[in-house]
Amino acid sequence: MAQTTANPEHEMIRKSVKSLCERFPEEYWRDLDERDAYPTGFVQALTEEGWLSVLIPEEYGGAGLGMKEAGIILEEVNRSGGNSGACHAQMYTMGALLRHGNEEQKQRFLPTIASGELRLQAFGITEPTAGSDTTSIETFAERRGDRYIVNGQKIWTSRAEHSDLMLLLARTTPKDQVKKKTDGISLFILDMKDQADKIEIRPIDTMINHATTEVFFENAEIPVGNMIGEEGKGFKYVLSGMNAERILIASESIGDGMYFIDKSVQYANERVVFNRPIGQNQGVQFPISQAYMDIQAAKLMRDKAAELFDEGVNCGEEANISKYLASEATWRAANAAMDTYGGYGFAKEYNIERKFREARLFKIAPISNNLVVSFVGQHVLGLPRSY
Repeated sequence: MAQTTANPEHEMIRKSVKSLCERFPEEYWRDLDERDAYPTGFVQALTEEGWLSVLIPEEYGGAGLGMKEAGIILEEVNRSGGNSGACHAQMYTMGALLRHGNEEQKQRFLPTIASGELRLQAFGITEPTAGSDTTSIETFAERRGDRYIVNGQKIWTSRAEHSDLMLLLARTTPKDQVKKKTDGISLFILDMKDQADKIEIRPIDTMINHATTEVFFENAEIPVGNMIGEEGKGFKYVLSGMNAERILIASESIGDGMYFIDKSVQYANERVVFNRPIGQNQGVQFPISQAYMDIQAAKLMRDKAAELFDEGVNCGEEANISKYLASEATWRAANAAMDTYGGYGFAKEYNIERKFREARLFKIAPISNNLVVSFVGQHVLGLPRSY
């Protein structure tokens, strides 16, 4: 299936990323999955070619490209059979620093993040008792002189073991002492290597996303100069980066969806049963075609969201809808691929079952699709809050 993009730069990006991914075939990813291992070599290759720093401005060592280009990169990684989840946070996590950090912080951190010397891949937000209710987090940062002392726990903190820095959200004022529940929460850059003796990282054994962890902080220290923006305003800073996350996750999901379409079409043309290719049967052909149409529609919304983001326009509606549409369409494509392959879809050597597991994640992460529907109902349509 031919690409429809007319932008020569975008076509060059697709071809370059695809060429890099060919050095890491599906056998590479299957082996990592079986060993619950991290794709260190792949992440290093992406870093060396500059793909993870495309959203960092040129003056800080990045490529200075936009959200559309970043989305294309992750889309092609996943379409190749890879998994961008191992490193996608390196793209968007630094956004809070870029938008809300001071110039000294940008000069101190962004060039080393762009070069790969430091990895900012850990995002410490979710907690066991809070879940999606971020205002109820209990991890607390108490200021003592020129430092904040942090105690608490985070969960589903992906890539913590493979990150030098963590973007950490913590309360600096107890919830019962603020007028608005979104106040009193601050955002920090935590040097994980420097505080290694005060941080405990416990891997979580999961179906996929083998680099996810829970993290415990016991008197971890953060210099005052590592707080982003104003004290107590961190919730707002984190929200400002969620649109980027939604758009990039939609891009990964679209890549997964096209992976399933590519594989299904190939297998349906090659597999012969009853003296005819199974793709000739409408029961096989129609689900693949329907999933393809759904993915193309999601892709249009992703492109619209990315364009608005790059223009500096509030794109909360488009970013959330693109994430929802892409993950739902890709899940249908995943099931169509399983039906197309039949029993062979469950055989690891065909890789469908691995990607099937990976595709399921985006219906609930980084935000449940039910919450996206609630967002649209309340903030787009003006319906009463449902929770």
